[in-house]
Amino acid sequence: MSTKPVRVLVLVCSTRPGALGPLVGQWLIETITSRAVELGVELVPVALGDLNLPFLDEEEHPSSGVYQHEHTRRWSAIVDAADGFIAVTPEYNYGMPATLKNALDYLSREWAWKPIGFVSYGHTSAGTRSVQHAKQVVTTLRLVPLGATIAIRIGDATENGRLRPDAARDTTGIGLLDELVRVAHALRPLRERAQAGALPGPLPGSYARRLTPDDAPQVTVLQRCCWVDEAVVNETMAIPALHESPEEVREWLATWHTTGIWLDGRLLGMVRTRRIDADWHLGRLAVVPDLRGQGLGRWLLHTAEAAAEPDCRRILLVTGSKSLRNIDLYHSEGYQSVPLASPDGTNSLTKDISVRQR
Repeated sequence: MSTKPVRVLVLVCSTRPGALGPLVGQWLIETITSRAVELGVELVPVALGDLNLPFLDEEEHPSSGVYQHEHTRRWSAIVDAADGFIAVTPEYNYGMPATLKNALDYLSREWAWKPIGFVSYGHTSAGTRSVQHAKQVVTTLRLVPLGATIAIRIGDATENGRLRPDAARDTTGIGLLDELVRVAHALRPLRERAQAGALPGPLPGSYARRLTPDDAPQVTVLQRCCWVDEAVVNETMAIPALHESPEEVREWLATWHTTGIWLDGRLLGMVRTRRIDADWHLGRLAVVPDLRGQGLGRWLLHTAEAAAEPDCRRILLVTGSKSLRNIDLYHSEGYQSVPLASPDGTNSLTKDISVRQR
């Protein structure tokens, strides 16, 4: 699970002048802000009326992702960057307002595999029929509606146009946020798999993506479990990967291009690369111990080699001088050992990058 903050959009859906929605949205944000800080959540209020979205006016189907209008591209960017949503919605004639339906219809991929909670308000049904209507729509977009909801009966909850204090409602609001965050974390692997730049991985259901500094905790754990064997074989604990703190890992993740393989939220393996002069440096090739021998290491090696910049002349990597299993793998892939081992007990290997390989 990444440590990247969860971004939650609080969508105030009504655009009717004098509507209660802005007050309900303000109450919700004020109530859950302190809890959001504890959970590492970024709350982003969005009033649909401020988006100036006309009724759907895109020629291409939303699933194409081809948007002609700036208002659509702007809305797409806002939704794409979010990890979950809370819709503050009234009920109009047994259904959700047209503004919410229209905002949903504009997009497709951007909504997928993100949780959505509802805070409804109304008279007879406290807006619950609006939520029932909305749930039928959002599931089609692969949004995941929460079981936790808040329904506010206007006649009981307001006085002089303001919301009365209600401790029970406040507690329910915090519970709604808690559930939203748990589901957002659970769905993150599905969201990442669908993102641009993610590649199918070597195992069924796995995917590969570039690792970021937010992945430092997972990378730190992977290094700890993968380099113990290297320490035993090479009879040394002087292996940086075993001692780096999450902060140190975060630093190098910002400068190396690192590819990781993920499956169901678990980091299975990684490799990092960067260019130095005319050499393509490759390192930290790691696969979790329980999945070794299934081709993940070779897949990562090939992926790293394919990323070499066009005018690089060779690939350079380093491994322990007694890591015979690693050395055998690299030799089978065309790497040649540098004749003399380094004083620090490591062995350098190189591979020329031919025109044919490109």
